[in-house]
Amino acid sequence: MRSFEDIWSLAVDRKSEAEVMDGLQQPKSHEAIAAMPDDRFLATMTRCIFQSGFNWKVVDAMWPGFEAAFDGFDIGRCAMLHDEDFERLVSDTRIVRHGPKIRAVQQNAAFLSDIAREHGSAGAFFADWPVDNYIGLLDLLQKRGTRLGGNTGQYFLRFCGLDSFILSQSVVNRLIAEGVVAKAPTSARDKAAVQGAFNRWREQSGRSLTEISRVLAMSID
Repeated sequence: MRSFEDIWSLAVDRKSEAEVMDGLQQPKSHEAIAAMPDDRFLATMTRCIFQSGFNWKVVDAMWPGFEAAFDGFDIGRCAMLHDEDFERLVSDTRIVRHGPKIRAVQQNAAFLSDIAREHGSAGAFFADWPVDNYIGLLDLLQKRGTRLGGNTGQYFLRFCGLDSFILSQSVVNRLIAEGVVAKAPTSARDKAAVQGAFNRWREQSGRSLTEISRVLAMSID
């Protein structure tokens, strides 16, 4: 496995140092994540779920309608949606009328409500999660949340500003080239190997998982 410095050089050779620097993203601070209201986590979850397998621009254009239809994503209200509410929502032209995804809003509101009750707030929970076990957080989202497995959970955490990596095809290809995995990681063993590689590059570089993820993506054709 190459050092992060070597992978940085590969990215610079493909692009340029200026382009690589411009392509980097910074995660939010611990304080900023901890201060995020619970409803913004539910809103971001919902946006990622509805964008999955769908035209992102359509969801973006309709987003004010989503905010109105789901009462600003208040987790208490969304967790208590009744059958009558679902009947109304699946006919609401302000949103994408996808029954299972609409149902996921209620289920994820209940999930976040539990998290907030256990940790004081969803923000406190996500802010305090150890960065060296990011894979563990993805696993938790998949197990306790609804429709938050795979890239959906990864994009949710990235859009919330957490220090994170996204296993895009480019990132996976770099991990394969470095001998970390032989294919897209799905097993516990492969996921642990990916986390270990990112932890090592983080120690070598002092950079965030978010930055490392972007450099890996830019380092390969």
